[in-house]
Amino acid sequence: MTEPPNPNPEVQKTQMDRTAYHFSWRYFPLGAQILCIAFGALVLVPILTGLNPNVALLTAGLGTLVFQWVTGGKVPVFLASSFAFIAPIQLGVEKYGLAETLSGLMAAGIVYLLLSILIVWRGSGFLLRLLPPVVTGPVIMVIGLSLAPIAIGMASNAGEGYSEGAALAVSGSALLATLLTVLFSRGWLKLVPILVGLLVGYLVAFPFGMVDLTAIAQAPWFALPQCTLPKFHLPSILFIVPVAIAPAIEHFGDILTISAVAQKDYLRDPGIHRTLLGDGLATSIAACFGGPPNTTYSEVTGAVALIKIFNPGIMTWAAILAILLAFVGKLGAFLRSIPVPAMGGILVILFGTIIVVGMNSLVRSGEDLIKPRNLIIVAIILVFGVGGLSLKAGEFALEGIGLSGIFGVLLNWLLPESPEHSS
Repeated sequence: MTEPPNPNPEVQKTQMDRTAYHFSWRYFPLGAQILCIAFGALVLVPILTGLNPNVALLTAGLGTLVFQWVTGGKVPVFLASSFAFIAPIQLGVEKYGLAETLSGLMAAGIVYLLLSILIVWRGSGFLLRLLPPVVTGPVIMVIGLSLAPIAIGMASNAGEGYSEGAALAVSGSALLATLLTVLFSRGWLKLVPILVGLLVGYLVAFPFGMVDLTAIAQAPWFALPQCTLPKFHLPSILFIVPVAIAPAIEHFGDILTISAVAQKDYLRDPGIHRTLLGDGLATSIAACFGGPPNTTYSEVTGAVALIKIFNPGIMTWAAILAILLAFVGKLGAFLRSIPVPAMGGILVILFGTIIVVGMNSLVRSGEDLIKPRNLIIVAIILVFGVGGLSLKAGEFALEGIGLSGIFGVLLNWLLPESPEHSS
């Protein structure tokens, strides 16, 4: 139950100022801090998937501004690279090519548009019935489980000029620094564990000769981001679109969280249909430039809860700074110089976290997973997704995460509710 408004005019004015949109220079430092908190995760996704980190900065800034425009500048969130799409992008680029994969990412944003229309038509309850935790939880788990071999390979494999032992030393230091930051740090430092882990891994990698500063020295200070245009490719679209199901449901959770933090019902005003639309447009626009899909960042929500200032204008400053940094050539060169084992160490905990998030959504739903209907849905999603089942017909292929997600939705729709099982 929400608290009644305070009758004191001064208190009412203070509460309004903390949540209403204001854009002024005095919020610039807070905007810079927000970008620093999101920075590690923001650039990690393009580095892992072969996309350009400068383009990711550009599209994160543009996406956040588009989101603010669609939602009327009412929600204090920052949009940036989505981890849910790492595996599909990696596999898509390998199988189809970058430009073709971008067409799939652009279509994923259009799925958000369709879902927002569906919410306006049938209400948010219909979407939650179509995509309950018994479907979305296992799909999220499949994403993390599919990525696990990639994390271990990056963390432990020897590379050109360094041994497996050196790789483990660097990845272990990055992982340990991240864990210690999460467990024992206080204040704003607790919000940037990825950044801390990357910096520690970078420094430890120096004595092993893993860091080459030549590209940084040769890179110009000012450079246009190297954008890539999408190329329509139906197999890529059908491969990636189902992955949008899980992030769309996570979007509900993110908006609920920031609503609780700011003590405002953003599901009602501006409405979940508008926030989902803003997220989808940001994702499609990012794909048009060659950037990764966008999503709302929970670490930014944590920062907002810490500073207790809910003015969305702070996110405008963060977006502007991200766009400006996209044109710094040396920054992109520095990000590309981060050793693979350092990133692998971070990914061990990040990809494991994705699995736990999926498990947690199942636990919180309170569903009996041994109930025949639920058992069938969860089992098929996990085995199809992790096992890598593929359905092919000529150039068309549907496999892995996308295939398991589609089967999960169909089974949830087609299977009748069964009575409680007897022991």
